[in-house]
Formats: sequence, C-alpha cells, structure tokens
Amino acid sequence: MGMTVLIVDDHPSFRASARTLLEAEGYEVVGEAENAVKALRAVRELQPDLVLLDVQLPDLDGFEVSEQLRKLDHPPVVILTSSRDGADYGRCIDQCGACGFVPKGDLSGAAIAALLTA
Repeated sequence: MGMTVLIVDDHPSFRASARTLLEAEGYEVVGEAENAVKALRAVRELQPDLVLLDVQLPDLDGFEVSEQLRKLDHPPVVILTSSRDGADYGRCIDQCGACGFVPKGDLSGAAIAALLTA
C-alpha cells in the first residue's frame, strides 16, 4: 500500500491501538500528535499522505484543523474519527474538507480504503 499516516488524537491508548491496527494492514504510520498545534507542525514536517484526525482535540476541533490543512500547497487526505457517531456532526464533516468519517469503534484499513476510493 505504501500510504503514510499521521494519527492525531489526545488519547495515547487510541493512538497506540490505531497505529497497531493500521500498520498491520499495510499503512506506514509516520507520526502521532496529541493536539492541533502539534498536528499542524507534524503535517508540515512529515508530509503524510493521510491524517487520521480526532474531532475532539483539547485546543482546536478536528474540523478547524482539517480546514487549515486544506489550505496547504500539498494537503493530506483527512479522515475524521470520534467515539461519537458521524451523524452527531451533521454537515460539518463535508464542509471542513475531510474525505470522510470513521467512528473509532469501526476503524480498520478496509474502512479507510473504502473512503479513499469513494
């Protein structure tokens, strides 16, 4: 597959489990960040193909981060995630420029691949 991924979530346990799951399915996790400021810096430094981005971060929400990433010269694909259902966020997911949304409980390489090919 060869797709590089940055995982952004304020819970270390979720970052660790997402890393394990994605690496087992052929993704290359190039970094992790626990808040929006570190995520934006990491995207500029690491230039991942994909950012798995939690909606609820301690500083900015994932929608704002996604909008900022969209303004970069070579923006990564953004997939939002949350422990809440995507329906809770309404049209915010589409409006922020994210490729889509995967609930944390449904995270899998197949779920990401389905969004990337949609």
